[in-house]
Amino acid sequence: MSGRAALAAALLLALAATAGALPPQLSPEQPASNPLPGELGTVGFDQRLGETLPLDLPFRDETGREARLGEFFGERPVLMAFVYHSCPMLCTLIQNGIAAGLKPLKLEPGRDFDVVMVSFDPADTPESAARKKQEVLSRYGRPETAAGWHFLVGGEESIRTLTAAAGFRYVFDTATQQYAHASGTVIVTPDGRLSRYLYGIDYAPKDLRLALVESSAGKIGNLVDQFLLLCFHYDENLGKYSAAAMLSLRFAAAVTVLVLVGLVAGLALRERRQRRAAAGGVV
Repeated sequence: MSGRAALAAALLLALAATAGALPPQLSPEQPASNPLPGELGTVGFDQRLGETLPLDLPFRDETGREARLGEFFGERPVLMAFVYHSCPMLCTLIQNGIAAGLKPLKLEPGRDFDVVMVSFDPADTPESAARKKQEVLSRYGRPETAAGWHFLVGGEESIRTLTAAAGFRYVFDTATQQYAHASGTVIVTPDGRLSRYLYGIDYAPKDLRLALVESSAGKIGNLVDQFLLLCFHYDENLGKYSAAAMLSLRFAAAVTVLVLVGLVAGLALRERRQRRAAAGGVV
């Protein structure tokens, strides 16, 4: 083997050895405890991954039609958020964040998944739900997907049962006459099982897509999505998808090794042909 081929082989071995010696990924720190005083300290989001929502609960949609929660499940994964219509700021930010995060995706509500916004204020009405739906659809910018967006209102019992099942904790603050509540969205499987929680008011399109694809059990998405699910893992503490550093680096190292193997083989074949040509053999 020539000097160049030997050098390439040495690099190959070095890369392979490095890929196997990478340090394990560190676990993220646990989030700090809720610092709010009194009843406000009970506000939060408890992850109930794998548990099934009570799909027989009665609600009304933005048209005033009475419907069981289960009517919005069955075929597609569901992106669900808990909001209330007179919220002065946070709920609007949550809904706008969802619309902004979904907008770049090729996945569409009503075709690949459904969006269900549930009001946790029993005073909200189908009329206020209809206004909120129009606001969010305007933000989303695809009016043709309206059938995939559902804004539900209901009675106290249905609301309490559903939010408790989803782990959504909120309280009414008498001082401000407003609800104190957590911010986030929940991705639910077509059969109503809680699959993923995404926290905050800004939702990365990558996180939304991966959560929907994963929750659909492969019924939506493509091969690229399946590959990305290998390179990113869902972090329960952060409520988002983080790069699986170890796996990603090993994959990159494996690709590099394959490229180097091809280069070594090509160099060896080229030099063999050059030696035959110099010796008067047949190339």
